[in-house]
Amino acid sequence: MDGVPSPRSPEPTRPPAKQRDAFFDNAKYLAIVLVAVGHSWEPLKGDSRVLQAAYLFVYAFHMPTFIVISGYFSRSFDMRPDRLKRLVTGVLLPYVVFETAYVLFKRTVGGDPSLPISLLDPWYLTWFLAALFIWRLTTPLWNLVRQPVPLAIVIAMLASLSPDIGEDLDLQRVLQFLPFFVIGLSMKQEHVRLVRRRAVRILSVPVFAGALAMAWWAVPRMNPSWFYHRDSAQELGAPWWCGPVMVLALLGCSLLLTVCFFAWVPGRTTWFTTLGAGTLCGYLLHGFFVKGADYQGWYDAAWLHRPLGEVSVTLLAGALVTLLCTSPVRRAFRCVMEPEMDWAFKRDTAAARRRAKA
Repeated sequence: MDGVPSPRSPEPTRPPAKQRDAFFDNAKYLAIVLVAVGHSWEPLKGDSRVLQAAYLFVYAFHMPTFIVISGYFSRSFDMRPDRLKRLVTGVLLPYVVFETAYVLFKRTVGGDPSLPISLLDPWYLTWFLAALFIWRLTTPLWNLVRQPVPLAIVIAMLASLSPDIGEDLDLQRVLQFLPFFVIGLSMKQEHVRLVRRRAVRILSVPVFAGALAMAWWAVPRMNPSWFYHRDSAQELGAPWWCGPVMVLALLGCSLLLTVCFFAWVPGRTTWFTTLGAGTLCGYLLHGFFVKGADYQGWYDAAWLHRPLGEVSVTLLAGALVTLLCTSPVRRAFRCVMEPEMDWAFKRDTAAARRRAKA
């Protein structure tokens, strides 16, 4: 998600759309596959140390990667009316729709009829849209301050100290993941070229191997909730000072693995490049299948808890999210993910003048 949502096809009255960057579309597609695979492992990982280690490894960088990309594509955001409209229709509206849909799904299929619909308390994967809305609104501020990245890191460290922040809008996650978004805002094209050098690609191999080994070691020793960034240190049963330490440690780990991930992302157009434009659909829709399978007890099948079953679930999750990123699915859900909603907004005369000059 390039800074969710994906761009719409240009209308005849608009100037030609900017050519998409194949590298970032490839990165978004590969990252959404990791997200779907990670979610599909959750009901299975308790029986396998290998799967638990792979889960920790993937969770160390898949969402940070998305957030860095989202920040990179938010660099030009300001309070211009057309961009605010885009933020509302492309981020806020999907959040409202899918937060409601996931709660209703859990009520009916998950057997929890008492679960309240609360747009202030994101459930499951909708937290990312709420966070993105807040982060992007603050973009002009981050573009104004002198040292945005250190400031964002300090905010994240302080957030980890406070169990009183509460669950409204998953604010703890918003603040602890904030540095990744601000790092994306601060990135330039030369930084992307730097991490994609051949030397970085070669060095990433032992880094990935070491991270996997560390994940294996950490399985019985570390609470995976640290990677979710949704709780303070005290809420995880740790002393207060562990919060800032873990924020810094995980920030370094996540950024290093994100760099290694970027190093291996193809920069050319591939068979899956076009799927990068549909990662919003893949992200928001795959959760219904994962949760539905869990609610229906399909994960209880004994064979799924063996290596062949775990591999099968992994491949199925990758294939499913790939299908959900395709153009037909995007078109089918455009009414709630990329709606026009011109009826709800005043006419933007400045934007009309810009189009006329183009």
